[in-house]
This record gives sequence, C-alpha cells and structure tokens, in this order.
Amino acid sequence: MSEQQWFEKENFWLNYGPIMFDAHHWAEASGIAEAIVNICQLSPGSKILDAGCGPGRITVELALLDMDVTGVDMIGPYLELAQETAADEGVKITTVQADLRQFQAPEAFDVAVNLYTSFGYCDTIAEDTKILQNIAASVKKGGYFVMECLSRENAVRDFTEGEWFCRSGKTVLTEFSVEGAWEGLRSRWILIDDETNQRIEHEFVQRLYSAVELRKTLLECGFSSAEIYGDFEKAPYNQKAATMVIICRK
Repeated sequence: MSEQQWFEKENFWLNYGPIMFDAHHWAEASGIAEAIVNICQLSPGSKILDAGCGPGRITVELALLDMDVTGVDMIGPYLELAQETAADEGVKITTVQADLRQFQAPEAFDVAVNLYTSFGYCDTIAEDTKILQNIAASVKKGGYFVMECLSRENAVRDFTEGEWFCRSGKTVLTEFSVEGAWEGLRSRWILIDDETNQRIEHEFVQRLYSAVELRKTLLECGFSSAEIYGDFEKAPYNQKAATMVIICRK
C-alpha cells in the first residue's frame, strides 16, 4: 500500500482544522451558500454535491436553503461534525466518506461545488485533473460547477514570507516559499499550544494554476463553459479580485 498523502491523514485535520476553519470562515458560509443558489438559479430540492466538504461549513448552509446536499470528504471526523451541525440546525444532509480521485456519481447532481481552496494538493497534475473529471461526470447535462481556488495570480499578488497570529488557544507561525517557477506554494505551519507549550508542525505544497490554465482544464474535463470571476458576486477577475471563482456549465 502506498504511503498516505498528508491530506489523507485525520491527525492533520484534527490539529489544524480549528485554525483553518476559524470563526470568520464559518460566518461567511451563509452568504456563500446564498450566492451559489442565486448563481445556479436553484429551486428547493435541487441536488448539490459539496466535493471536499470538510466539516460541512457550506453543506449545512445549503441544506438550510432547502437544497438536497451530499457532502463528500475522506476525513471521517469532519463528516461526523457536519452531521452533528446539521442535526443542531434541524436539517438533513447526506455524507459520503470517499476520495475525490475515485468518487463519481454519474449525472446525479444539478450542481457541484468545490470551495475554500480545497484543490491542488495531489502529488500530480493527473490526480488533480481526475478529481475535476469525476466532478464533471457527476453533474447533470446543463448543470453547474462552482469552484473557488487560490490562483497563481492571486498567490503572486498576495505573497508574504510568513506571519504569526493567535487562534483557538494556539500561537500559529507560518512560513511560505515558492516552488519552481510559481508552480506551487510551500507552506510550513507551526502550532504552539498556549497552555501546554506543545509544538506541532506541518509542511505542504499547493499546486498553483492560473485562471486561464484551470479554465482550459475544466473545459477539457467535460464542461461546455467556464467563466472566471473575482468573487461570488461575479466581480471582474482582475488586480482587485478577492479570490478566484470559476462558474462552469455542463
């Protein structure tokens, strides 16, 4: 059996999840869910795939808008948290523990989403592409795929060599460096528990795609159109872009 890649290890997400999914990101989830419903012109009961759903941040908010949502992720404790949150909110969601490199549900969904820079961490471009192919195959003809991802352009614009901050009872130190010719962004995160002084650290690389490169790949994966925007309100994708949002139609 091949060695697990870092994003397959539950320990990583249990340690780093509270840092990555902070209060700000939970607070913005309802607005993102509403934007997705508006972008895709969805009706109650529309079937949505949240590909790489994590702890259900967007999954539950879409369910609160009367969508039929399936969250797919490989991290079991995150799926359990998503179900607990859904129960607390009085809504039902479906969760599937699976690897997006293998998960496919042919034409089962009206819409798929992949959000909050949860793309680009596989060892190879072929694996990244396989994820997009599986998502495309899982969307019905005429359906949508909404993707948010860190682009190469935004990574260059916003690059910093590191920072430190306090969050969730930990002091967080970060260091960033460039891989190759801006082919990837290497991140080193050090967490120091403020009470026990226990220290853990992790290093990973996110592959960077330009907006044009990613649009070309998405079209090759089976989407008929792929439009690039700077936020979920369809702002221009330019030097002021808050993020990169690609809206695809199959």
